[in-house]
Amino acid sequence: MNTQPLQSPNSLNRIAGAPISWGVCEVPGWGYQLAPDRVLSEMREVGLSATEFGPEGFLPAAPDAMARTLAHHDLRAVGGFTPLLLHVAGHDPLPEVERLLESYAASEADTLVLSAITGQDGYDSRPELDNDGWKLLLSHLDRLTRLAAEHGVRAVLHPHVGTMVENGDEVQRVLEHSAISLCLDTGHLLIGGTDPAELTRQAPERIAHTHMKDVDASLAAKVQDGRIAYTDAVREGMYRPLGAGDVDVQAIVTHLDSRGYDGWYVLEQDTILAEEPRGRGPVDDVWASAEHLRSVLRDAAHARTLTQA
Repeated sequence: MNTQPLQSPNSLNRIAGAPISWGVCEVPGWGYQLAPDRVLSEMREVGLSATEFGPEGFLPAAPDAMARTLAHHDLRAVGGFTPLLLHVAGHDPLPEVERLLESYAASEADTLVLSAITGQDGYDSRPELDNDGWKLLLSHLDRLTRLAAEHGVRAVLHPHVGTMVENGDEVQRVLEHSAISLCLDTGHLLIGGTDPAELTRQAPERIAHTHMKDVDASLAAKVQDGRIAYTDAVREGMYRPLGAGDVDVQAIVTHLDSRGYDGWYVLEQDTILAEEPRGRGPVDDVWASAEHLRSVLRDAAHARTLTQA
């Protein structure tokens, strides 16, 4: 198999990986955690050009050491998923993010992916947020957007199951009352009740980063109505390789491409490993997703060329 990323069109150079596709996650007890060297090596085997940072401890904490590790594997740094408490009075998330942005400068990462966590472990339940909590959350989002911009980094909010911004009404509230851009996570949006393809049509100018995953809609429906916990659904295979589920990947990519989207396409298929995999393990599903996305990107570029001709 060809193990090098394709060079044309340009969007094919913006396909990145995420360690959680290999089961590496910040949630305690999530599952077996594969070693960084294996994960990063397999990203290059798939032909990915960059990676998100992964959870704390996956990459070296020292910025220079992190940069050397990524360079050793011929990978660029995208940035990372950063869960933050944004709705609790008396808790200021800015100092934590300011320290984190030092590693962004050393590794030339450009995207800070924020998530408004509940303060509980995992993503299986969440509290209700009152008006004061919303006002504080939205204020913090704008403050963090400005802080990141001062460091040459773009902040995006990741709507996520089991966080304070999960469902369609909450996504709209963020769009209407804050300036932050969005991470379009095609799986979490669908599970939370937002059609990701429709969101790319409604607010393409607010989408600055994408997490590309596919979803088994029948399992997602069980999460939505409480018949199964989110983590159990992940364990049962709710997230599928791109093209093997119910997300309209073609429509999402085509619409983003037509509006000049220049952000990353991050292959992020949440996986839980019960034990060290025998044989190739998660990399085969990442391969399938990468090949499907490359095909869709080629089709979108061809359609755009015909339109401009």
